[in-house]
Amino acid sequence: MRIATWNVNSVNARLETVLEWFREAQPDVACLQELKCVDEKFPREPFESLGYNVETFGQKTYNGVAILSKHPLSEVRRSLPGADDDEQARYIEALVEAPTPVRVASIYLPNGNPIGTDKFTYKLAWFERLRRHAAELLTHEEILVLAGDYNVIPEPEDCYSPAAWAGDALFQPESRAAWRAMKWLGLTDAYEALDGRPHNYTFWDYQAGAWQRNNGIRIDHLLLSPQAADRLAGVDIHREVRGRDKPSDHVPVMIDLRD
Repeated sequence: MRIATWNVNSVNARLETVLEWFREAQPDVACLQELKCVDEKFPREPFESLGYNVETFGQKTYNGVAILSKHPLSEVRRSLPGADDDEQARYIEALVEAPTPVRVASIYLPNGNPIGTDKFTYKLAWFERLRRHAAELLTHEEILVLAGDYNVIPEPEDCYSPAAWAGDALFQPESRAAWRAMKWLGLTDAYEALDGRPHNYTFWDYQAGAWQRNNGIRIDHLLLSPQAADRLAGVDIHREVRGRDKPSDHVPVMIDLRD
């Protein structure tokens, strides 16, 4: 099973670019983030015509997450537990009803900038809610993939210049500690497990020629339960997509799981 994550940075604005990649890459499951549209405005028909079942959790102008699957989806959860007043559309989870079922989540973790504000406090609180929910999911001993834009740079070699990111919420000690706390639950970073080469990025800013200079960061991750990690057969960052017309500032990351 091929499972991908991609922050598309407005699915409607970049629809043709997104569909082109879907036709080429043929993911079995795709977790999308930053849809920037309400559920009713999500372009379901083009994806359904490619054979995908679609579940979304949208929000006007901001955020928004989706799971697209060539297999039926069930047990859909929208939003993390632990904060009933949180209206931001950042988490969707579903069971992929494949011959070997897989539970997946599409995650758009808060950015948190600027540090020292309520936005950074919200980021860390959201991260802790995710950790608690992941811990509960792991008790079921399922094949589990928590995929998305985590808005965290795990290690210095995951960015082009640690000094350039020293004051950013994505690279703060608290953010990186929250990432490690997720891994300490027993989750595996798919890229780290099968590749791990330094300076292999998933995001390049639109400003200052970041793409042309390869001034990138790795912030899009797939965390796997032990049952999923045992089946991990491949991982690939689709870097070339960043150079296409009307690209997202993120690129897809896709893993292969053995049946």
